[in-house]
Amino acid sequence: MTKQSDGAESRTGVSDRASALDAERGKASLLGDVREAIFGAQDGLVSTLAVVSTVSGATNDRFPVLIAGIAAALAGVFSMAAGEYLSSKSQREISLAEIADEREKVAEHRETAQAELAYLFEEEGLPADEASAVAGVIGRHPEVLLNAKVLRQFGVSVEGAQGSPLQGALVMGASFALGALAPVLPYVLLPLNVAIYVSVIATAVVLFAIGVVKTRWTHANPIASGIEILVIGALAGIVGYFFGTVLPTLVGTPVVG
Repeated sequence: MTKQSDGAESRTGVSDRASALDAERGKASLLGDVREAIFGAQDGLVSTLAVVSTVSGATNDRFPVLIAGIAAALAGVFSMAAGEYLSSKSQREISLAEIADEREKVAEHRETAQAELAYLFEEEGLPADEASAVAGVIGRHPEVLLNAKVLRQFGVSVEGAQGSPLQGALVMGASFALGALAPVLPYVLLPLNVAIYVSVIATAVVLFAIGVVKTRWTHANPIASGIEILVIGALAGIVGYFFGTVLPTLVGTPVVG
């Protein structure tokens, strides 16, 4: 085999590894969106079910149930989206500030940064001499030293800190809105005495489905995961309906029959 063919195979191997790493990075980014979507949908289902169940238990009037459900859904959408945006933005700003401080340290005190990286490697289990040797090699390249140090010290990469918080906010808000549809729609389409049961069943089915679907990434038992989320949603609905029937009596208002 010629040196030219060896070089071509080597370049092909490097290209394949680069493609595989890019695919893994894309998967990690997707998992972040999946987490936000699952959290938003679960919250939309459970919190909206609790509200409509409470109001349905307190009155037999469809109008206040719909108003309460829609208001809860809209409030949740904006609250969850705004909260996700602000928290992600704050986290990124903190990460960028930490990276800027470390970049200055690497530029002005590279030996100190290199020694700190060696200590971090020791904490991960490398012997002291090997940790110093690895840190010495990395220390020859300032950007590599910076990325390696902030990743281990702060748990964030230089590249990862550059993302936009808007995407997560949109995913969170949209998933909350979709989740809120299941407990509310039955009150739009069905008689009130039927809608309350369909609302609970529809929410339970969607919750169970979310629990099953998320095991695609968590590798947990699908049935156990679905049941876990279902039980939490069921408790929210039961508690909501209970307080809806008891609360009016406690405050001196009779339940509408």
